[in-house]
Amino acid sequence: MDLVLTVTNAVGIIAFSVAGSLKAIEKRMDLLGVITLGFWTSLAGGIIADVLLGKFPPSNLTEVQYPAIAIVSSALTFAFFRKVSKLRRPLLYAEALGIGAFTASGASLAYSVDPNPVLVTLVGTITAVGGGVLRDVLANEVPLVLTMDFSATPAIIGSLTYYALAYLGLFREYLTAVVVLLTFALRVAAIRGNWRLPTVAN
Repeated sequence: MDLVLTVTNAVGIIAFSVAGSLKAIEKRMDLLGVITLGFWTSLAGGIIADVLLGKFPPSNLTEVQYPAIAIVSSALTFAFFRKVSKLRRPLLYAEALGIGAFTASGASLAYSVDPNPVLVTLVGTITAVGGGVLRDVLANEVPLVLTMDFSATPAIIGSLTYYALAYLGLFREYLTAVVVLLTFALRVAAIRGNWRLPTVAN
């Protein structure tokens, strides 16, 4: 894993942990609940991806730095909730970077197992948004990604882009960075433009 992906993955884990922890605090969960939601929000997508690809045990559970970052970030969010809650806007951009990193890492892993467009797209997307879906389920809510949060679509586009560029042999040395930046840019544009997918009017 190159330096770009290592750094952006770490940023993503922190941002997703904080987002999950804030959700838990809003739901009046205790310290264990806060750490649990923070942990699974940041790491569940990668764990699910590894399981789907037959990689056991999942790297998010065996490489100690990932759980450590998630647990420490969640505990600090609990301890400094009032200060952290004022950073929601910057956290959105950190989450966007995390979505880019998780998309690239999931798509890359899937492509290395089987260069199949469906597999690469699904695994890349699940790695990026699976944790957020689980967070909302544990918080007893309909997942935002299925209602109003435009985050899965950038992950889908990023994953498809990874497959297409890898298949064509383009940007070999910079493929990861290209996908991270593309997915990040789409997510940031969605945040600033308040993008939504169409729904059926009642």
